[in-house]
Amino acid sequence: MRRRDFLSALVLTTSAGALTACASAPSGNEPVPVPDRVGPEELRRVRLRVGDQKGNSQSLLRSAGLDRAPYAIEWSTFTSGPPLLEAVSADAVDAGGVGNTPPLFAAAAKRDVKAISVSRGNVTSDALVVRKDSPLQRVEDLRGKKIAVARGSSAHGQILLNLRKIGMSPDDVQLVILQPADALGAFNSGDVDAWAIWDPYFSQVRLETGARVLTDGTGIANGYDFLIAGTAALADPARNTALADFAVRLAKAQVFSDRHRPERARAWAQDTGLPIEVTTPATEAGPNLPIPLDAEVIRSSQQLADAFVQAKEIPRPFRFADYVDTRFQPQLAAFH
Repeated sequence: MRRRDFLSALVLTTSAGALTACASAPSGNEPVPVPDRVGPEELRRVRLRVGDQKGNSQSLLRSAGLDRAPYAIEWSTFTSGPPLLEAVSADAVDAGGVGNTPPLFAAAAKRDVKAISVSRGNVTSDALVVRKDSPLQRVEDLRGKKIAVARGSSAHGQILLNLRKIGMSPDDVQLVILQPADALGAFNSGDVDAWAIWDPYFSQVRLETGARVLTDGTGIANGYDFLIAGTAALADPARNTALADFAVRLAKAQVFSDRHRPERARAWAQDTGLPIEVTTPATEAGPNLPIPLDAEVIRSSQQLADAFVQAKEIPRPFRFADYVDTRFQPQLAAFH
């Protein structure tokens, strides 16, 4: 889905008076009843709409040979997690994978979404980079400087935590809110002093510009990625059944990608047009692996959410646990 198509659809739906599909489902912070599963014949008629970032999940499934499901998958590409979750909440997309921070901003905005599975990856590619000739050498040197970041992205969380580590806050720097494509231009032209980014953008900017890492998520970030579903999809028997299968396929593909990294890198390059020189280091840095969606994940996510509230980057406190749905954990337990 091109972003303008989603926005047009959202405007049309809102002008009609309500997001009808969402209105029939519980609001985001209420439990969603688990509907009965549908049979194979009805499942074949399902069209599961999945949001993706830079071909991430799509190429992951394809490289593992798991892209042919017993239902249709309609892929939509987004530049980062926050707009993806807007689409999920609006029932324009059924589910999608995002980093550790977008679900927090969605929860603060009371979006109709639930985290249904989680994986953990490396935190070294969740980095803050500067140009290779930049005079900046330490995080402390960022005081008063301009940092490009996508609001509500995992990179936003990485900035917050790295600043807190040295006793600084977002008020001590100038956050320039940009999506990756615009941020790259601003970074290359010198309009910003640093860029908070993640893979594959991280590997791409290092390859193309020789960007230097100022700091990353080591020792501060939890490395979580979440599969997020809309409450409307979870309440619908057919889509809920497809989501159960999709979550398992994704977990299987993550395990496969760890054992077959060259295949993963090739599929990622083919699906996105990125050079293999970008997808190879992004893959070798360490793929995400499924972990239980348990109390520790909720605790760590709540801790990050509270840090955003304290920094006044998120306007209100909330319980992250209210935006978690563990219904698929029994099927996923075999991959943890």
